Amino acid sequence: MAEEQQKQPSGKTIAAIASVPFIMTFGNSMLIPILPQMESKLHISSFQTSLTITVFSLVAAFFIPILGYLSDRFSRKIVIVPALILYGIGGLLAGFAAALFPKPFLWIMVGRTLQGIGAAGTAPIAMALTGDLFKGSAESRVLGLVEASNGFGKVISPILGSLVALIVWYSVFFTFPAVVIISIALTWLLIKEKKKEKEPMPFKKYVNGLGSVFKHEGRWLIPAYLAGATCLFALFGILFYLSDMLEKEHNIMGAVKGLVLAIPLLVMCTTSYVTGSQIGENKKLMKRLIVIGFVLMTIAYVLLAFIGHLTLFISILAVSSLGTGLILPCVNSFITRAVGKERRGIVTSLYGSVRFFGVAVGPPLFGWMTGWSRPGMFLSIAGLTFVIGLLALFLIRVDSGEGKPSGGKRAKAYRNKPAGLIRPFGGRQKAGS
Repeated sequence: MAEEQQKQPSGKTIAAIASVPFIMTFGNSMLIPILPQMESKLHISSFQTSLTITVFSLVAAFFIPILGYLSDRFSRKIVIVPALILYGIGGLLAGFAAALFPKPFLWIMVGRTLQGIGAAGTAPIAMALTGDLFKGSAESRVLGLVEASNGFGKVISPILGSLVALIVWYSVFFTFPAVVIISIALTWLLIKEKKKEKEPMPFKKYVNGLGSVFKHEGRWLIPAYLAGATCLFALFGILFYLSDMLEKEHNIMGAVKGLVLAIPLLVMCTTSYVTGSQIGENKKLMKRLIVIGFVLMTIAYVLLAFIGHLTLFISILAVSSLGTGLILPCVNSFITRAVGKERRGIVTSLYGSVRFFGVAVGPPLFGWMTGWSRPGMFLSIAGLTFVIGLLALFLIRVDSGEGKPSGGKRAKAYRNKPAGLIRPFGGRQKAGS
């Protein structure tokens, strides 16, 4: 009975889990509208301003696997709550540095580094927690809500960042600790984790088991990782480009600029929610939607290479966001079901790490390519999405029957061994132990 209840989504639990990626998205999206102001006020280059996004994301990408392992060994909440606290402290440091120091850029980077470490223990661990608490179609629905929450945070954060910056540009940094308190309270009070029934796995056996995951499932797992990273790379790269274009070419600033930036994000958020609520456990449908999503992204970026009119540009960009909204919930669902609970934290965290690398590379690379060739930039991104779509089409295979992702005959045989004779993804054990 308790197990069946655990499979049903609790509204309070879902709200608490969804608040974690929601707050995390503020870390980059809220800063995007103020980057031109930061460049002007601090007398720094466009490349330096892009580093406020890149440093945050690279640090997060590095620490995500470490915190993922700790969440597997101890508990999800023990990692999430301190991570959120550190995230808020980093915002305070960056804000006070900008307000009080004559040359604050270095200290802003230190604050962003702390925020990156904090962000490493948020959204990826929330995905693993979802896999722990919910099963079957309920898991897909909640993962869709988690991705939609992530997207909704991206929708409102540019608007909120633009509005808060009307006070003074660096007031955005003080918003982080203010909003993170809500997520800390929700996580601590409303999320009830199951007690671990087994002793934590020794580190060596844990690593060997993780190696087994990629040995047997890497053929589809790596393309799935690349799919998520490509979506985030393209999303944050184009937002960086769009923010700069709106201000410099169209003289659109403040709250209006935030609203324009929110349009493609709103499309992505809505699509993610609908996709997550409809896919259930149908992995054939998930794969089909991933491929369709990359087709839409590819077509959109080819068209953007030749479009200059702002309204038409935003409309076509929304098509790309529609594709992103189809892809991410499906990839999330594939990855959280790739392994048992014992290694779910590290596998989802590695996925989060790859996504953050995509975010980190996006703004500086788009900035460089803009100076090189605007049509060349969009056609290059279209080529990338086309290739990743092909990888998804040919390498993410779905078994007949249960519809699980397949990495080939060896992976099928590996998964089909009697459950009582193997540990999840590595290491034989005695029957019944």
